[in-house]
Amino acid sequence: MNTPPIKLAKPRFIDDYLLYLMARASHVISAEFHEQLRRRGISVPVWRVLASLVGAEGETVTGLAEVCLLQQPTMTKLLDRMVRDGLVQRATDARDRRVVRISPTPRGEQLVTDLLQSARSHEAEVLARHPEAEAAELKALLRGIIARHGRQRRG
Repeated sequence: MNTPPIKLAKPRFIDDYLLYLMARASHVISAEFHEQLRRRGISVPVWRVLASLVGAEGETVTGLAEVCLLQQPTMTKLLDRMVRDGLVQRATDARDRRVVRISPTPRGEQLVTDLLQSARSHEAEVLARHPEAEAAELKALLRGIIARHGRQRRG
């Protein structure tokens, strides 16, 4: 009896492509936290804005758009809604009146304080699943990648 040869599956390119692996890992892990946000009625972009303002002295719309991975017009519309909802406020920069700074309101600060605890807990759970990963080294590597490649893109 002749059996057909077993066809070995060729690995897909993306299964060993660093950029895909980084994006996919982020997507899979973020989806877990995003589900927590959804249950609380908070959108991912709102979370990103509030988290980006923690520890900042007031961020520009352009700066927020970049760090929150949104286009500037989308960020402007999001901030309009967040101002309306009492989560952030706009203020003219003291040194350059053409610049608008965004900062959280007390309501926004309270909301993000609660969310930060959930985010930290989620991060700890993820890292506990991967004891082989040294969090500080991994974060340093990713910060370095972002810094070096961000400069190249802007320059």
